[in-house]
Amino acid sequence: MLKTLTVSNFALIEQAGVEFAPGLNILTGETGAGKSILIDALNILLGSRASADYIRSGSDFFRVEAVFRIGPNQEARELLDSQGIPLEDGDTLILSRYLSRQGKSAVVVNGCQVTLGTLKLLGGGLVDMHGQHENQTLLKPETHLGLLDAFDPAIGRLLPAYREAFAAWTRLGEEIARLESDSRERAQRLDMLEWQTQEIAAAELEEAEEERLEQEIQVLTHAEKIQSAVSRSYRLLSEDGASGTLSSLAEVKKELEYAARFDPSLAAGLTTVADALYQLEEAASDLRDYGENLDFNPARLEKLQERMDVIHKLKKKYGATIAEVLAYYRQAAEELATISNYEERMGELIRQRDKLEAELAEIAGKLDVLRRKAATQFAGQVRGHLADLGMPKAQLIINITRQSRYTGTGNNEIAMLFSANPGEEPRPLHKVASGGELSRIALAVKTVSASRDGVGTMVFDEIDAGISGQAARMVGEKIALVGADRQVLCITHLPQIAAMADHHLRVEKRVEGKRTTTLIQTLDDEERLREVTRMVSGDNITRLALDNAAEMIASAQLRKEKWKNKAQA
Repeated sequence: MLKTLTVSNFALIEQAGVEFAPGLNILTGETGAGKSILIDALNILLGSRASADYIRSGSDFFRVEAVFRIGPNQEARELLDSQGIPLEDGDTLILSRYLSRQGKSAVVVNGCQVTLGTLKLLGGGLVDMHGQHENQTLLKPETHLGLLDAFDPAIGRLLPAYREAFAAWTRLGEEIARLESDSRERAQRLDMLEWQTQEIAAAELEEAEEERLEQEIQVLTHAEKIQSAVSRSYRLLSEDGASGTLSSLAEVKKELEYAARFDPSLAAGLTTVADALYQLEEAASDLRDYGENLDFNPARLEKLQERMDVIHKLKKKYGATIAEVLAYYRQAAEELATISNYEERMGELIRQRDKLEAELAEIAGKLDVLRRKAATQFAGQVRGHLADLGMPKAQLIINITRQSRYTGTGNNEIAMLFSANPGEEPRPLHKVASGGELSRIALAVKTVSASRDGVGTMVFDEIDAGISGQAARMVGEKIALVGADRQVLCITHLPQIAAMADHHLRVEKRVEGKRTTTLIQTLDDEERLREVTRMVSGDNITRLALDNAAEMIASAQLRKEKWKNKAQA
């Protein structure tokens, strides 16, 4: 329940603090006095879009603050718990919103700054707004399903499972469509990958192969030069006579052996010469063998060069090194395997989609049964309220059909059909309802819907548009009846509705100097009598007009007492 609303520097309001009471709170005043400004301020406090245009002329900012008692509102309590926001005194909630001309803003809930999204979620569970806009919304067939689903808690419990299945089913359908649309590109890619992997696989590459081939090619290319150098080296080492290196070194060794008999200090030099001789003899043997085995083979060289050409072509296409070429091959082979499994993948996706579609159909069928049952109950309750509102012969039928396609809410299509008079065939609501009828239908629908939610405060903003006389009195009674169970704020221009008030506020516009200001005043019994009189007779306040207004208020109070006594009984 809304306890207080405090508004500073908002539109025409410089400073106003309004206290609201349980039951029916009526706001009246001349057209243009600023009644809707209060509702705008409350809407902004509940998360609606705010702009600097709302800041009062000459001021740098506006601030709106409200105090709520949330009572057993479990939705609001869970949201506050999830945000770590404590309640004041276990039940009190203080909302505050500030905006400066420089764009600085703040949204505060019980001293904790929150996002605008959080404020909007919280506000939707505290106050239910209803005005002429909602009347027009009722004319849109796409809104009727939401009304019906909110009516039956069983539907609300089933919808999350449906939405989850629908989302998964939709994702699979999109993936299947994507695979199908890519079929031509997939075929081209498949051909290319098959050719590439076959080309690389046929080469049978080895990572260290290139270096080995380059070395062998170099030897074969320079085989004659190598042969000449090796042969000459061998001859220099092994020539007979004094000119041969080995012969000379053997002679040196022999002489040192002789000399070392007399001087042991020559033993080290002898050892060095002997080692050198043995090593050179071994080198000479190796050179002889190398020379004998070295064979210039043009066919082998050509074959090696062809192999290097294959490697160079593959490197040019697939990587700078053999290792990179082989890495490309492994990646292409994996992609090829994936694409080659297209039929298997597509079959699996289709099987999953069909399974989900069967699950979707089952849940949609359950929703259809629940909705048809709820539609009968909902329409019956609305017709009962329409009878109370002076339309006893009105017919409201909710027609439900099943469609072949699924949407995010099921496969039902809903049409709200209306007939105001006997003998008239019910037709779509948006084609037949007049302004006055629409106001009463909207009130009846809102009354039925309100009985199913935990929102503590309802706001009716000029719901009296298009009605007068007896219809206005009945609308006033219905709003007052709603106010018997919860708090209602109602802006009205009709005395028949104002007379039903439990708490009456007058909004007045005053010009002081060169400034226009909106003032809000809580009326006592005498002031309330004069306000209702003004609404009946205008500014011509006569004794007869006062008596007429007093009788209207007394009659309204008598009817409310009967409701209370009936409820207590």
